[in-house]
Amino acid sequence: MSRIEEVLVVGAGSVGREIALQCAMCGYRVTVCDISREVLHEARAVIEMHARTLSPAYVPEPAAAILGRIYYTLDLEEALATADIVSESAPEDVVVKRALFARMGALAPPHTIFTTNSSSLTPSMIADATGRPDQFLALHFHKTVWVSNLVDVMPHPGTRPETIEAVTAFARSIRQTPILMAKERPSYVFNAMLEAYNGAALLLWHQGFVGFEDIDRAWMIAQCMDHGPFGGMDMIGIDTLYDVVRIHADAGYVEAPAIAEHLKTEFLDRGLLGLKSGQGFYTYPNPSYRADSFLGIDPIVMPAARAAR
Repeated sequence: MSRIEEVLVVGAGSVGREIALQCAMCGYRVTVCDISREVLHEARAVIEMHARTLSPAYVPEPAAAILGRIYYTLDLEEALATADIVSESAPEDVVVKRALFARMGALAPPHTIFTTNSSSLTPSMIADATGRPDQFLALHFHKTVWVSNLVDVMPHPGTRPETIEAVTAFARSIRQTPILMAKERPSYVFNAMLEAYNGAALLLWHQGFVGFEDIDRAWMIAQCMDHGPFGGMDMIGIDTLYDVVRIHADAGYVEAPAIAEHLKTEFLDRGLLGLKSGQGFYTYPNPSYRADSFLGIDPIVMPAARAAR
């Protein structure tokens, strides 16, 4: 299997752009490709902002050198021509992903490794569409990539051992800690726990037992955390959250269809996507949960909790 030098990130959303910057900070040449000129333009602005913030604190190299290794294009065929590995971050829809990988499989050089950053779909749901199932697996990143430097490596039964080894080595080379899964499971490791946490919070909110602010307060105070589940959902993106809940609905989870509809009508239909749109459960850039008064306690009473925030 050839040496990995050129990285292609397909999908310039909130995690895709972080993957691109992380790879560039670790010395790789990176191409970022998206179907939307607007999304690509926004990704470039965000990547440039983060690069200037992280250099030289995170990496000793000047931001200009890092940014010089990142290219942006709307042309997927051009982007694939020199790609050694592809990291896909398209919308969390199996039909969309299968169509994308089928197209990439027809265009990419034979040696190119394909990976999906899907948060809830398993590789077996996509593998045959790639045309190279032996060179395909899931490589799932966690936001923020340079802080939560954990990646799930999840092969399917047809993934070649050499592909697993190459992707695991690549993950380490970009300062990530790979968690290699022995078999497929939706949502990997951390996300499986996170979905249970978010699911309990969503159910309490959806059924009207308590408002989302008080759910967050309960978690923040009890666990000395700087945000609760709904603050975290805003960071993930309510559109991504909706896609995950919809997958659970298709899998037969009893409450999931109603929760998905609740998210759609209250947020998605109004363009409220969380942090990325400026409003979700909270309003940004100054969400109320960051205010000293949010927890409603005297900081003298709980100094550890306040220090953690």
